[in-house]
Amino acid sequence: MTSVRNHRPQLSGNKWFIFVSAALIIGACSPKVRTVPAPVVKTKTEKIPDKTEKIPEKPVRRSEAKASVVSLILPLGLDHAAAGQKYTASGLRMANMSVEYYQGFKLALDSITATGANYKLQLFDSKGDAAQAHSLALNPKVKSSELIIGPIFPDDIKSFTPVLNAARKPIVSPLSPASPATYKNQNLITMTPPLEYHAMGAATYIVKNIKPKKVFILTSGFSEEKLYTSPFKRTIDSLSKRKIQVVTITVARGNLTALIAQLSANNQNVFVIPSTKQAFLMVTLRSLAELSKNYPVTLFGHPNWERFVFLKAALLQQLNTHITSTDKIDYKSAETNTFLRSYRSAYRAEPTDFAIKGFDQGMYFGNLLADGEDMDKPDLADFTGIHNSFHFIKKPGQGWINTHVDILKYEDFELKRVK
Repeated sequence: MTSVRNHRPQLSGNKWFIFVSAALIIGACSPKVRTVPAPVVKTKTEKIPDKTEKIPEKPVRRSEAKASVVSLILPLGLDHAAAGQKYTASGLRMANMSVEYYQGFKLALDSITATGANYKLQLFDSKGDAAQAHSLALNPKVKSSELIIGPIFPDDIKSFTPVLNAARKPIVSPLSPASPATYKNQNLITMTPPLEYHAMGAATYIVKNIKPKKVFILTSGFSEEKLYTSPFKRTIDSLSKRKIQVVTITVARGNLTALIAQLSANNQNVFVIPSTKQAFLMVTLRSLAELSKNYPVTLFGHPNWERFVFLKAALLQQLNTHITSTDKIDYKSAETNTFLRSYRSAYRAEPTDFAIKGFDQGMYFGNLLADGEDMDKPDLADFTGIHNSFHFIKKPGQGWINTHVDILKYEDFELKRVK
């Protein structure tokens, strides 16, 4: 679930030579970076601080400790980088994603080392292959890590996690929004909220902020939409104590005539469309736009809508459209701009969403490790990052799940955060 992205330059080919040479040293330490103060040159005219003058406090450094071992398992596909080999288009996308995430994650750890923290960052190539992921789960260097980040893809996670199911070993699923129920591993930490938490977030906002008497769910009839509609309805019923009626209608050819008798001419009529099918959306949204000429309409859509170029901002704004998101970046904030400067300086490139996610997660887990958190029984506190915020719940057999989603609304032909 990603937000409307700024188009950034792709990684240059030259960057690969730099990265691959480092990545080939699998299991190498992340260098400990220290901030070295500039030498102070004392002169005869140097001011001696008055006893009453407040002297600025020095940054608090953590006590020196042994290196925390972190293993990153990413689909680099380094065998394709060898002489005489080449990447496929999909393989290159996976490799680029891996490089970008790695660079963001490492930049975070390097920045924390300035406070006295110490890390050993091990990098392993899963090759995007389930068998390779299973093999890595048996690797003693991986098993002895204090924290494991990856694998990335659901099939690889399914192959990897059963090997470590008995051990108290936190395994971070950094990018996949797949439901942790499919893995059944109590040690899993799911960073990207699964679809059901988007539905629950939308339902919570509707109950607490709009407070309608009815909510209309417009479906295309595909069973996959129940992954959204079921948790949505449960949340509405629970929070409203069934005082808000949920009306589910299967729409054919955009025909909304049967709804007109139930609509209010004065109050907001809330609609939810869980579909991601282009043909269905184009027809249904046009019909809903016609209704909006006579009835107040507020629409909630699937989180993937923000990636669909066929959905025009003008139409979505006309329908007072809201979507849930985990990827909204405030490019005007001081924290974001500090990160951008650091990333550009370190890598001579623009950070992608994957780099920013890597940085947020590196800062979060890096600080936990530096503070001596027991990762066998971690206390995963709330965190506000550049890319997304983290709010975890613990579910038996599923591990920790980040449930935080933002509510975005189309205003001035762009998405803006309203919650």
